[in-house]
Amino acid sequence: MPAAALGRRVLPLGSAGAWQQYKRLDHSWCVPVPDDLPDDLACFAYINPLTPVTMVERFCRPGVRAVVVTAANSVIGGHLAELLTARGVAPIGVVRGTPGRTVAEPSRWRALIRTDEPGWRERLRALAGPRGIDVAYDCVGGEVGADVCALTSADGVLVHYGLLSGRPLPARCFTEPGGPRVELFRLRDTVHGDGRRYLPELFAPVFEQLRRGLLRTAVSHRVGLSALAGHLQAPAVGHRSGKILIEAQR
Repeated sequence: MPAAALGRRVLPLGSAGAWQQYKRLDHSWCVPVPDDLPDDLACFAYINPLTPVTMVERFCRPGVRAVVVTAANSVIGGHLAELLTARGVAPIGVVRGTPGRTVAEPSRWRALIRTDEPGWRERLRALAGPRGIDVAYDCVGGEVGADVCALTSADGVLVHYGLLSGRPLPARCFTEPGGPRVELFRLRDTVHGDGRRYLPELFAPVFEQLRRGLLRTAVSHRVGLSALAGHLQAPAVGHRSGKILIEAQR
């Protein structure tokens, strides 16, 4: 380990157990945290912010206008909207219409479509326009993902990065002639592939966004590591809005 790294705050990646009080791993997996970012911001810099930052950089090329995001009321859906509006693209959001669930900032969306309402597919088709969807970010899968895929232009791309429905995309999404390109995105592939050599550079735009007050993760409750089991068994945990921040020192 370089002497300059001693005493530095880092994000310990590469293996499970980031919540542990002690973790043993190679120095190359330690991402230095900027001194001006507090712990309760830096600890959320990995999965949720890095996933949308990487997907937007990789797939939202100049000229892209029609973008659809499924599960728009998810944390990553909100982050995608932040990043896309910064590029001058107002995305179309697709949600289930679950009571009590809404997007974090409605003004960032061109429109929000509820899949529990009749005619949602026709409305999405009209909003996408005759050319179709340029880029679709889908973490739902199943028939909703398939319907979004069918409305994506032949030279567009459907970025599939999750499976909230528990059902995979139908085979026709991959085999139908004239369909869009389907990209299966896993952040792990980026981080554990060539990205491992460039981890500080990979995280630099995330840290900058956090510094500017963007890509923040809402915290519903702070709990010490020793009290975590009891907290998770509490009946109200599943109804809170936001993440649980585990404080190992408590």
